[in-house]
Amino acid sequence: MADNTAEQSWQFTDLRALYINCTLKRSPELSHTQGLIDRSRAIMDAHGVTTELIRAVDQDIAPGVYPDMTEHGWESDAWPALYEKVMAADMLILAGPIWLGDNSSVMKQVTERLYGCSAILNDAGQYAYYGRVGGCLITGNEDGAKHCAMNILYSLQHLGYTIPPQADAAWLGEAGPGPSYLDPGSGGPDNDFTNRNTAFMTWNLLHLAALLKRSGGIPAHGNQRAAWEAGCRFDYPNPDYR
Repeated sequence: MADNTAEQSWQFTDLRALYINCTLKRSPELSHTQGLIDRSRAIMDAHGVTTELIRAVDQDIAPGVYPDMTEHGWESDAWPALYEKVMAADMLILAGPIWLGDNSSVMKQVTERLYGCSAILNDAGQYAYYGRVGGCLITGNEDGAKHCAMNILYSLQHLGYTIPPQADAAWLGEAGPGPSYLDPGSGGPDNDFTNRNTAFMTWNLLHLAALLKRSGGIPAHGNQRAAWEAGCRFDYPNPDYR
């Protein structure tokens, strides 16, 4: 039985969450992925989190692996403005569909652009994404949810995000061409397994983001690139090959 009194005591008004929907469909076309995003976002909104949803395909994001691709031959690039939203968020949730058993091309593009900014440092000399948490949501009617989630979550942690336990959730309908999440009769919004995992993912993101933010983030020792380049080895053993 849910303890509503306990849940109401959890307030996260100091946190911000950014959801990036990597559907291939432009607005206002129906996005089944957004249907699952809305479930997670509702929990965050109910507990005071400032949330924002971006549909990446609506943005003029240039391909590439540099912070601003207008400096590399592209006439326009929406990524620098989107990157500011990424950096303003304590939680980043990447969400998208499965195509051919893998993440969408838009998801790949967003991940590449995140990677292009991964060498930027914060005020403590750590990689810029340190102190933030990441998760993912996947929808589809073919196999591949765990593969997609592994790819996303590995990428986020490699760039500096902290990944909480059970940081993904997915809905898979009947193997295609079956109904999609929001189609009438799909059973998606009523699927207890998906609903449970979405709730657990959302709360794990909230708890870990709060712990990190309220403790000042990841301690800045043993992970500062400039210090390493200056000769500090943070107790790393010096091998003696003699």
